[in-house]
Amino acid sequence: MAPRDSSHEPGGTPVPVETGFATLATLRIGVKAFVEKDGEKRKAEILSIQTRRGKPTFYVHYEEFNKRLDEWVAAERLDLSREVEWPAPEKPEKKKTNNQGKNSKNTLPKNSKNDPKNKKRSKLDRELSGTPEASNVNLPGKARRPSKATGKENREVLITSEVVDDATPKPEDEEMDLVDVQDAAAAAKAVPPELYSREEEIEKLRTGGSMTQNQTEISRVRNLEKIQMGKFEIEPWYFSPYPVDFVDCEMVYICEFCLSYFGDVTQFERHRTKCTLLHPPGNEIYRDDYVSFFEIDGRRQRTWCRNLCLLSKLFLDHKTLYYDVDPFLFYCMCTRDEHGCHLVGYFSKEKESAEQYNVACILTLPQYQRKGFGKLLIAFSYELSKREGKTGSPEKPLSDLGLLGYRAYWQETIVDLLMDGRVEANIEELGYATAMTTNDVLHTLQNLNMLRYSKNQHVIVLTDAVIEQRERQKAKEKIKGRRTIDPDRLQWKPPVFSAASRTWNW
Repeated sequence: MAPRDSSHEPGGTPVPVETGFATLATLRIGVKAFVEKDGEKRKAEILSIQTRRGKPTFYVHYEEFNKRLDEWVAAERLDLSREVEWPAPEKPEKKKTNNQGKNSKNTLPKNSKNDPKNKKRSKLDRELSGTPEASNVNLPGKARRPSKATGKENREVLITSEVVDDATPKPEDEEMDLVDVQDAAAAAKAVPPELYSREEEIEKLRTGGSMTQNQTEISRVRNLEKIQMGKFEIEPWYFSPYPVDFVDCEMVYICEFCLSYFGDVTQFERHRTKCTLLHPPGNEIYRDDYVSFFEIDGRRQRTWCRNLCLLSKLFLDHKTLYYDVDPFLFYCMCTRDEHGCHLVGYFSKEKESAEQYNVACILTLPQYQRKGFGKLLIAFSYELSKREGKTGSPEKPLSDLGLLGYRAYWQETIVDLLMDGRVEANIEELGYATAMTTNDVLHTLQNLNMLRYSKNQHVIVLTDAVIEQRERQKAKEKIKGRRTIDPDRLQWKPPVFSAASRTWNW
């Protein structure tokens, strides 16, 4: 049957989607076909094709499903009796006209060195760069940007211009930096994907600290089949830039104490006879009958923290930092037994955050999820913020599971405070009592429909539905047992760092 168009945009503009029947020989990357999953046929996009043991296998992403469910499937699971969707052909690049070329030659760049305004600005930048407080000064009219020391662990920062009144135009020199950054970001995304080989791309992901530098499709394909950590065998969810040699290994062995990784069981067993580490290499700052927390400085324990970042990238899609760990502190939660302290989860935190984030990255390992450990991690991060006398919020974007965990914690914490008798509490008081930012408090109250407008002002209303829901949760917690953080057991003071220990070690 000849291919035909079968898709339309909701707005009425037709989008040509080429469909038709395919064979195994004609399937290619980008094709969307129906694949059998859990007894049902679901539409999936082919992201990669390999030949294993003489048979083709396909790495597919199921539409409307999280990337963690992507998997390699055999050819038998593809339903080729139904039409497939072929990838859209690449659009040819538009050539610049002669008029544009002439204009570009005659137009001087904004950041010309001969510009007296630019010279004045560069002098000001040099003066500010020598001032320790320069990163915290908000210059008027400038777009806010992260400092060098922040080194985000999550996805790229979106650069947005400020909304300016037409009657008050911005001076040309003040918007120069924003335009230059936007042009640089656009130029980086315009790099042709064929410029990077597979090996170069993996090395860039390992050392570059940002997946925005990745222009190829390699990061979309999960590269490890299975890992063994302690007594658990775990299937990874996402790509992580482990060495290329591990891609063909059926099992990657990870030491649960030093987090070193091996592709051969003999090498791993030899390592275990020599490894003397029994807990994370840091200071134990909290211990109760159930868990312990260790504080690790990324600058002092670089190898261990880099291994931790590689491990966590297997289960976090938004994480981008694997190599530059110096500006971060890592707080690791462990359970204890006669063999040592077993890593359960962790969160990282910037030594100095310009945006007042109290968490940069947070993860509970899959083998310990759905056991209440995530809530303990979140509660501990806010307990540290209380000791610091600050309010904090997790760095965005959060993963889907992380967002659910934070929303549940915020709701329980705020509702418990209100049910204890704080009837006259306002948003600022709730934020101070919980170490949460006012934005997070406001967002939680809106989600619970607890903000009402009465007598020319907004009031917080504790509804019967919210109370009933919280009572049901408390009944379940009595049966299962609820674990909390005891502030009296926390032996910790906010650390003070020099300027060198807060920045990248470049």
